Amino acid sequence: MAYSDNLNKKQLEAVMHTEGPLLILAGAGSGKTSTMTHRIAYLIKEKGVDPYSILAVTFTNKAAGEMRERVEKLLGGPDTLWIMTFHAACLRILRTEAGLSGYTRDFAVYDPVDQKAVIKNIIKEYNIEEKNFPYRMLISVISKCKEAQHSPEDYRKIYEKNFNTETIYRVYKRYEEVLKKNNAMDFDDLLLNAVRLFRENEEVLSKYRKRFRYVMVDEYQDTNRIQYRLIKMLAEEHKNLCVVGDDDQCIYQWRGADISNILNFEKDFPGTKVVKLEQNYRSTGNILKAAYSVIKNNTKRKPKKLWTEAEEGSKIIYCRADDEKAEAYYVAQEIDRLCGPGRSFSDFAVLYRTNVQSRTFEEAFSARDIPYRVIGGTRYYERKEIKDMMAYMRLVQNPDDDISLMRIINEPKRGVGQKTLDKLKALASVRGQSLFSVLGDEEIMDSLQGRTGRELKGMHDAVKSYSIEKDDLKISDIYDGLLVGSGYIKALETQNATEADGRIENLMEFKSVIYDFEKEAMGEEAPSLTGFLEKIALLSDVDNHDPSENAVVLMTLHSAKGLEFDFVFMPGMEDGLFPGWRKLDEPDEMEEERRLCYVGMTRAKERLCFTGAAYRTMYGRGDYTRESSFLRELDPKLTDGDAIFRKREEVRLGEKVDLDGFSKEEPLRPFEERFSGSGNANILRKAVSEVHEKSEKKESFIAGDKVAHSKFGTGLVVSSQGKVITVIFDKAGTKKLAADIAPLKKIKE
Repeated sequence: MAYSDNLNKKQLEAVMHTEGPLLILAGAGSGKTSTMTHRIAYLIKEKGVDPYSILAVTFTNKAAGEMRERVEKLLGGPDTLWIMTFHAACLRILRTEAGLSGYTRDFAVYDPVDQKAVIKNIIKEYNIEEKNFPYRMLISVISKCKEAQHSPEDYRKIYEKNFNTETIYRVYKRYEEVLKKNNAMDFDDLLLNAVRLFRENEEVLSKYRKRFRYVMVDEYQDTNRIQYRLIKMLAEEHKNLCVVGDDDQCIYQWRGADISNILNFEKDFPGTKVVKLEQNYRSTGNILKAAYSVIKNNTKRKPKKLWTEAEEGSKIIYCRADDEKAEAYYVAQEIDRLCGPGRSFSDFAVLYRTNVQSRTFEEAFSARDIPYRVIGGTRYYERKEIKDMMAYMRLVQNPDDDISLMRIINEPKRGVGQKTLDKLKALASVRGQSLFSVLGDEEIMDSLQGRTGRELKGMHDAVKSYSIEKDDLKISDIYDGLLVGSGYIKALETQNATEADGRIENLMEFKSVIYDFEKEAMGEEAPSLTGFLEKIALLSDVDNHDPSENAVVLMTLHSAKGLEFDFVFMPGMEDGLFPGWRKLDEPDEMEEERRLCYVGMTRAKERLCFTGAAYRTMYGRGDYTRESSFLRELDPKLTDGDAIFRKREEVRLGEKVDLDGFSKEEPLRPFEERFSGSGNANILRKAVSEVHEKSEKKESFIAGDKVAHSKFGTGLVVSSQGKVITVIFDKAGTKKLAADIAPLKKIKE
């Protein structure tokens, strides 16, 4: 086979080096899959290696399937070699050696849904307060323990004994007992038990070492410590270990990937040959140079620099807009302009750091009739936490809305079981009342067991109070009150998990939507809760495209790895957003953020555009921003468009605008001179804190107090019963008000 016809010099060098450890540093778009598949074919067809002796592992079924298909094409048919994921390889080994692993051959593999069910049953069995020990947190801790090869007893010894440690230990121990009793393993067990099998059974390890003379690993930079140990054990005898990866694309340390595995490969495997695949077949010269000008600032990396025979191409575009809305409309306009004959919307991608950012782009694309699809996430207004809070707000607007109540009656968890719910619904039916009215019956609530009755009553009272005052309160104040009064945000805060943090971010970002509506409505009529709910309903229902449709792709930078697009937009290039505010003061975290930036940049084939906002409203707070430190690392010779683009005052949501809706002004002053704000770094923390503080600032009223109301004027409190006060106003007459939330202040004499 004429391998030289399909491979460049370095690829061919990697293919033909078959004996001893080999590290292939494969840069983005350098043809690593082609190199790996040709190497397997070369071993079999040219070197006469039995396919039975080859093991090739990767991380996804998609990658394994693509590799297997290419190998079969090169060989002229299917073969017996193992090309599969780490988990699939371990599963096959464990089933074969089931008798030695303590499981029968037909053991079950529990997926995340099964894990959830087991953990929730244990929580119930041990009467654990789930709000203090959410199942997601418990699963996360157990997974990290298994990755570190720590048993429940190890966990107990490592961490200081306290209530939390003991509780997690009991859950972990019981979880393992349940799995063993049910002859089941979770995904972490597949790796852990394979390593344990090899460690405790020398004959079994020797059997697989002898069999797999050649071991190959794809995306080696993404391996964790237990995967590293598994590979090292298997390759120890023949030492023919070939790993392919790119330390510059290690972006999954947050889920266990250990970059030291690839950085220390030569030390761990003496005699390693290193081959660098630096010729890029994807991007233009300017894109590659720009990407290098950023990634070269990392200290923990192997020296390499991508190059291409392609033309230099367009310079990197940078647009710093007035605000996040102008940023989104600029991107929408550019896509409209560039998507001419011979182009399709699927050629364009918007790659952002966090899912929160999708909202403004979804709105801008909808306004310009640009089809889009969200990958790796849910449309902003379809996210569970947003739908939940919308249900609370609809219930404030209409307490008889049983559909909305059914959605949130147990969100957050209040211990409402199906039997309890059925009884309440039956009672509502008999009485001819709404379900919400039944929840207002104190006798019924008192009859419910402890926590359930208390929390349902608390939720009912909070919603009712805001329903009474809805016409006199700002929408943003209603929203803040519901976040706290429902217990929703507190429940997320106690989870202390990455997923929960993302939901809190989305909930805080929703305040920006509310503030925008309040500002826009001021010029026409007083902003009302009804008007806001109607607007969101219209936005949520449009543009529900099929995934196969021709559409602009919206996705996070993490989700974009391994993909490519003709045109790539990277918004939110501001310190505090990208890089994230938690990363700014941590050198290792900053290096991973920089790698993520590099991954995003190298997804672009023809054109790369960075955008940012001079003033950004996030989580209901606005502040001036500082340009991303990654932008300051770019070679200025490679960039264009260093200017502010200002949105015309008359541009509104839903209005189509021409490119001249943005005007290029004089070049920006040096960064140090133009920074005037604290940026995004503390916005989230301040936003959450303000929500809590607002709920704590309560004034008590007694009969005889003189008060002032923002709508009804001055008056006198004549009675105070619990949370309800009666006030006789000078002009508005007698009113009953919810003391906690009514816009009411004492008049000091």
